Amino acid sequence: MTITLYEHPLSPYAQKVKILMREKGLAFEAVLPQGMGAGGARGAFVEANPRAEVPALVDGEVRVFDSTVILEYLEDAHPEPAMRPASAAERARVRMLEEVMDTHFEAITWGLSELSWFRRAEGAQAEAIRAAATRQLAGFYSWLERQLGDRPWFNGEAFGWGDLSVIPFVNGAVGQGHALPEGSRLADWLARANARPSVAQTVGDIREWTRNAGMGDVADLVAKGLFKREYRDHRLEWMIKSGGLDVVLKGIEHDNIRFAPEFS
Repeated sequence: MTITLYEHPLSPYAQKVKILMREKGLAFEAVLPQGMGAGGARGAFVEANPRAEVPALVDGEVRVFDSTVILEYLEDAHPEPAMRPASAAERARVRMLEEVMDTHFEAITWGLSELSWFRRAEGAQAEAIRAAATRQLAGFYSWLERQLGDRPWFNGEAFGWGDLSVIPFVNGAVGQGHALPEGSRLADWLARANARPSVAQTVGDIREWTRNAGMGDVADLVAKGLFKREYRDHRLEWMIKSGGLDVVLKGIEHDNIRFAPEFS
């Protein structure tokens, strides 16, 4: 039975899952939920994930949400080839790395999109927020360089969970103009990771979606209240601490941001 993955090609969380499934050779159908951007998702997608977030996975009678839980399910259900390191200590290291990328790092690239695509702030305020993001990303690049250390891969001797947990987010930052330090081990890792078929195909999904659908004038949709970006906890924290409290307050006032839906 084919696995169904509710996803969006731009979601780094969905990209993590697609890379793992492609590394394992698992067949899946990628489905883009309707109504998610306006906060009006319904039907089978919300049945699979009451938080109305991508990714969500349906495997027969099994429904799983949250990218980390999905990865754990797939690793348990399809243990070969193994994506997790062998030892408990190494697995803990990789899980901590994933947690940092999922929360602290993702908030920066998400916040930059709020400026570049959705034009939530302009002028001096936008420049101040961008300056904070630039400073923070430089710090994360240094931290990631140390986490990689002398390992060929974040996961250890072979590509795995640690790498697929990092690559979507770093690609997102680089794509927004924040290049890795030239000649760094991190830059070498990025080139090798992007050359893997699983990663290249996932990046190709982004290009295909952009070519066929694209973002359009989403800032206009936001202004009209027809597109609402979800301000999850780490994103809300980042926007406030990076100079965007006014962005949040305006979004609430104009009803063009959203928070997690209530369960029912």
